[in-house]
Amino acid sequence: MSHTVLFAARPGTARCGSASDESITVTATSPHPSMPVIPGASAGRARWMRAAGWAPPVVGLALGLWGNTRPSAWTDEIVTIDVARRSWPQLMELLERVDAVHGLHYVLMYLVGQANGGLNEFLTRVPSAVAVAVAVAGLSWLGRLLGGPRLGLCAGLLLAVSPTASRYAQEARSFAFVMAVAVLATGALVKVLAGRARGRWLTGYAVLIALLGWFNVLGLLLVAAHAVTVVLRRPGRRVVVRLLLAQAAGIAAVVPLLVLASAQSSAVGDAAPVTATTLFNYFTWLLTPGQDTLPLALKLLLTLTALAALALLVVRRREAPSLALAVGVPWLTVPPLLLIAVSLGHPLFAYRYLLFCLPALALLLAAAATVVPPRRQLLFVLLSAVPLAASHLAIRQEDSRQWDTRAVIRTLRIHDAPGDAVLFSGARCGLIATAFKEAFTNRLDLGRARTATEFGALDNLPADPAVLRQRLKRTSRVWHVTCNHLSSGARQAAIRTAASQEQALAHAGFSPVYRHSARGVDITLEQRSTERPADKPAH
Repeated sequence: MSHTVLFAARPGTARCGSASDESITVTATSPHPSMPVIPGASAGRARWMRAAGWAPPVVGLALGLWGNTRPSAWTDEIVTIDVARRSWPQLMELLERVDAVHGLHYVLMYLVGQANGGLNEFLTRVPSAVAVAVAVAGLSWLGRLLGGPRLGLCAGLLLAVSPTASRYAQEARSFAFVMAVAVLATGALVKVLAGRARGRWLTGYAVLIALLGWFNVLGLLLVAAHAVTVVLRRPGRRVVVRLLLAQAAGIAAVVPLLVLASAQSSAVGDAAPVTATTLFNYFTWLLTPGQDTLPLALKLLLTLTALAALALLVVRRREAPSLALAVGVPWLTVPPLLLIAVSLGHPLFAYRYLLFCLPALALLLAAAATVVPPRRQLLFVLLSAVPLAASHLAIRQEDSRQWDTRAVIRTLRIHDAPGDAVLFSGARCGLIATAFKEAFTNRLDLGRARTATEFGALDNLPADPAVLRQRLKRTSRVWHVTCNHLSSGARQAAIRTAASQEQALAHAGFSPVYRHSARGVDITLEQRSTERPADKPAH
């Protein structure tokens, strides 16, 4: 039974494409808000609205699955595949040593592999696509709470068609899950602020905060944004105390992970330095991800269009749902500012850590759509259509990720010969051979002493130089694969390793006869000078 009315939308603020006056009734006791009470509305219109509510998550899931297998798996995804294929004792041994911050995601992927009899690129990415669909559905629900069904529909659709959301729907990492949990936690917060049935929502809020931290500890930056929202809304001392207790309980559940992760901090890669353009780059990244996704002109067009929409929202903020602004603005701004501040002393800043702020941008852009005339809405849609379409196509290209591992596999498949060996240099580069075992069958990895699985680590244990020299005596052709898209510290180590390997190859009488470069990788065929020229592959 419904108890109270949460919000009555101002005239003209509840639509995403129309400006007629309607009152929106949302109840506090159900996670699924009731349909708007529209005088004279037909049952058919109500059914249409219910059906339209399913559109955003369906679109988000469809875009997440579209072209899922086209992008080449890169470093972190290869780690996910390798870790999730280990036995349960091996997985637990790893998490005790390193990468516990991603432990919940690894466990989830392990279960996916067990349920499907194995893992491949497609299966490892499907859970992220489902997580994005959940985030989209959650944002549609949140939008309905904040301003009615049309605000929810707009916000959900904007998140669903976001190229950045699709990019991480096709990545086998935890960031899409963090985004989904952040949306649900924010919805629970809104329920607590506006409803009487606070007990179950407070419990749910605490659980979601804990889940947020277990998927990624930096997701807890959302708690600070929620604190700002509470200050802006001033719900009363009793509600504030209960919310603080719920947040404290959620964070307390993450403390064991924080303690373990602090001891594993050496496993964290270097982050990009914070500069004067970091905030602007963060905003453009939310609109379209990096990796040369868009030409500069299209990126600027999309960015300026979004900024113009937000500027109109600022000008007409009194016409927009006030709670949507109180929720969306801190959500979009507080986490990046805090992460930048922390990174000034201890570099941690990476845009992907802030993916959970993307729904806030979609919510604010949807709110902007409720306060502008339909013609201006159409103009915004037309201006952003081409950049969005181009970005969606770009992120589905084979070389749209940091490593083009497909280029390595394809080169070896075309040019290899019986008895060829491989030699990897670069952090975790050798995991290509373990993650894609079928492509490296009968190819000896000269530089590996023990696999990462055997070693209980994220990277293979390298062979001693003396062992490498002995192995080189037993082969005549070596594919030297160098991964060069690395953090600064790992890059320096990779340069030293590659130089040592090249010296060993030269000392053993090898010389390069074929080179191929792709995104993030260099592939060189080294051959003994005594081999006949006819054995060389065609360029």
